[in-house]
Amino acid sequence: MLHCGIAALAKNHRRAYLRVMTATRLSPESWIQAGFDALTAQGPSALKAEALARDLQTTKGSFYWHFKDVPAFHDALLNRWEAESLDGFQTGEENASAVQRLRSLAQHSENTSTIEPAIRAWAHGSEKVAETVARVDAKRLEELDVLLSEIGLSNPELSRIIYAANLGMTELSGLDGQRNEAALGTLVDLVLALYA
Repeated sequence: MLHCGIAALAKNHRRAYLRVMTATRLSPESWIQAGFDALTAQGPSALKAEALARDLQTTKGSFYWHFKDVPAFHDALLNRWEAESLDGFQTGEENASAVQRLRSLAQHSENTSTIEPAIRAWAHGSEKVAETVARVDAKRLEELDVLLSEIGLSNPELSRIIYAANLGMTELSGLDGQRNEAALGTLVDLVLALYA
């Protein structure tokens, strides 16, 4: 009789445990977001399974359930950042004029998260991250070149100036909390006025 009671208790305990684990099971997206948060707050040295698991109040086993190893996790972070960075850097509405689309792209820094400066800082110490950042930069510059060409401006230095201002404004906003839409819009107006 006692044995049946213990078995029933163990079975109920296992059911309760499985219910809790199912309700709190972390997805790869949870780990990636935790990675972005850790990278932003503490830098790339925080992108380790044990530290992330501690932050998420779970075990390393949960990490390794989703990622083969830490380099695979880094790849997932970079892939997500690259995709989101390029999706967010669009030329705006199709019906908008080339000038309106250029203004929208120039003001893109207002829509970026705090992760971009952290990714760029990480790139200084990692060739793989630097390659990812270089790909993103090349695609964004290409997008600006296309728009400037539509407007009739073919000087590739203009794309670099606008893009560099965008990156710098993102960094500056992270430090002082001010918005830069007006300043970046003014830059586009100046470029257009100089070459009109």
